[in-house]
Amino acid sequence: MSGARATVRRIDTALLRRWPLPLLAKNADKKARGDVLVVGGSRAMPGAVLLAGVAALRVGAGRVQVATASEVTAALGVAFPEARMVALPTNRRGELAPTGAALLREHLDGCCTLLIGPGMLDHALASRILRGARSATLDYTLVLDAAALRLLRGRKPFALGARRDVIATPHAGEMADLWGCTRQEVEAAPLELARKAARSLNVTLVLKGVETLVVTPAGEAYRNVAGNSGLATAGSGDTLAGLIAGLAARGAEPAQAAVWGVALHAQAGEALARRLGPLGYVARELATEVPALLERNS
Repeated sequence: MSGARATVRRIDTALLRRWPLPLLAKNADKKARGDVLVVGGSRAMPGAVLLAGVAALRVGAGRVQVATASEVTAALGVAFPEARMVALPTNRRGELAPTGAALLREHLDGCCTLLIGPGMLDHALASRILRGARSATLDYTLVLDAAALRLLRGRKPFALGARRDVIATPHAGEMADLWGCTRQEVEAAPLELARKAARSLNVTLVLKGVETLVVTPAGEAYRNVAGNSGLATAGSGDTLAGLIAGLAARGAEPAQAAVWGVALHAQAGEALARRLGPLGYVARELATEVPALLERNS
């Protein structure tokens, strides 16, 4: 292996400054900053979509819509007044029902980034949404997280064909599930496996762990070693997915959105560790650090 494929770039402030985010006009309105549609949650896990949606706004997206279980949208709307709620039907277990896909069509047309998966245990709705989108020419970046990652099982190219604007965010256990191997095999050779998977699945892969890797379908790789053990907390992955989705909505291409999202997530954990301590900060606090970190890295 030689050239760019052999290189693994370190994710740090120097890299971010060499790779600035797309400029926004000083008078840009919220539409110019991009719309994010977050689909996920359930009756038992309503907070995941809130974490993801808030993170998308904190990183600069203009608008967020949250599509989640109809039973929880009223409470979420109060907790998250900046977002528009889309009430979706649920099954007996409180999971989002596949029939909700039809209700999302009009909302898909206007979004810049579609994030599917936070707080979902069943991927049936995600499958139905994307089946309906195969024949459409919808222009959005797709971020797959949590249960939606199961759409990548089977080591086959992503269902939407040749599009390059798909980002997947598995941790080692989810990577093992979608790749059909053991977690130990993922952890033994994460870079090699991530490169194979990104190429075969035609996605930008964010393989989360103590060292998080971002790998493109072309094999370009980036490694993050920043952060701390406090980031291993409930909801942290939902926040990361929201950061990536918000950056993509602002106009960052998939690799850049993933790299910047991973960096900001890690730096937010470091900032909280310095102020509060290395353990005990919670995921909802991460996004509050992001606006200042965006300024610092620019």
